[in-house]
Amino acid sequence: MKPKQNFIKLIEWSDRQFSHLPWRVQRSLYTTLVSEIMLQQTTVATVCRYFEKFICSFPDIESLAATSEEKLLNAWKGLGYYRRARSLKKAATYFSQQCQGRIPLEYEALVQVPGIGEYTANALLAIGNDQKALALDANLIRVLRRFWGVSESAAVAQKKVIMQKMDQFSAADFSFRALNEALMDLGRTYCQARRTSCQQCPLMDNCLDYHSGRIGNELKSLDSAKSGESLVMNLLRVVVRKNHKVLVYKKKKGEWLEGQYEVPTFLLSCQDSSCIQYPKIDKQIEKQLLIPQKAGVNTSITKYRIKNFILEMSYVDFKKKFGQKEFIFVDGKCPETHLSTASLKVLKTAE
Repeated sequence: MKPKQNFIKLIEWSDRQFSHLPWRVQRSLYTTLVSEIMLQQTTVATVCRYFEKFICSFPDIESLAATSEEKLLNAWKGLGYYRRARSLKKAATYFSQQCQGRIPLEYEALVQVPGIGEYTANALLAIGNDQKALALDANLIRVLRRFWGVSESAAVAQKKVIMQKMDQFSAADFSFRALNEALMDLGRTYCQARRTSCQQCPLMDNCLDYHSGRIGNELKSLDSAKSGESLVMNLLRVVVRKNHKVLVYKKKKGEWLEGQYEVPTFLLSCQDSSCIQYPKIDKQIEKQLLIPQKAGVNTSITKYRIKNFILEMSYVDFKKKFGQKEFIFVDGKCPETHLSTASLKVLKTAE
């Protein structure tokens, strides 16, 4: 089977298995922009849970550009990596103000847009408009590197060889929209970084790394390499209620979850001594509070596994122990209040 037939077979497999994904059903340049930003660093299953609700809240570029950051981040809650939401709003604002609400279809114009880089620009061209382009991220590079047997180790060199190999195909050979999506589907299913199912792969017949045995050696090498271990962090979450409201503070620029509200949070201990995301609790205060050694809820962020210890106290006692600076009361049950997911879990546990 020739490579062209392999790619057609791959596209047919993808269409049978994944044509139901909501951003493929509700296809437009705008929904492509939203879905591609969402899918960066987030699984397909997670995006499926939030995509349609987000589009209902912000059905077009103008509505997204006009919304407040707080409403945007609240709608993004659950998807994580909130910097992506801000990048999406920057792009929408640019399109609204500079392009009359339209998304340009020239690569050079797209990469000048705030919040859009090389990958997203190519995704808009290929997936949004079915132009001949490749949205090369780690998944596509891995799949095509294995398929073409690319031996170069540097990512830049790999991309160059892959693009040279793919130049032999034209838009008349197959849909580049379908090819990009099919390669994405393959990269997250049968051709993962640490696990493969080569016998089920539609590209197996012509996959040079498979037939040379290089995939097996690559997986053995990855297994033998020391994987990054998660680090344990213990946090004290203080719940203070007053007149049906809860005490919170707003996360600053440069902190995790920038722009969101959290209940007062203090660092008890962390395996990473360099972590400065939360203020350390005074040891004398910790001793006075007699914090019970039972975590209320477990959460995680980046490489940290977090045990959250919950302490409920009155506002009078809180002021005596921790002071008043930067803390405010908000309605914790109002959907518009942009509380962090961890804070919502803590408040629910403390009810």
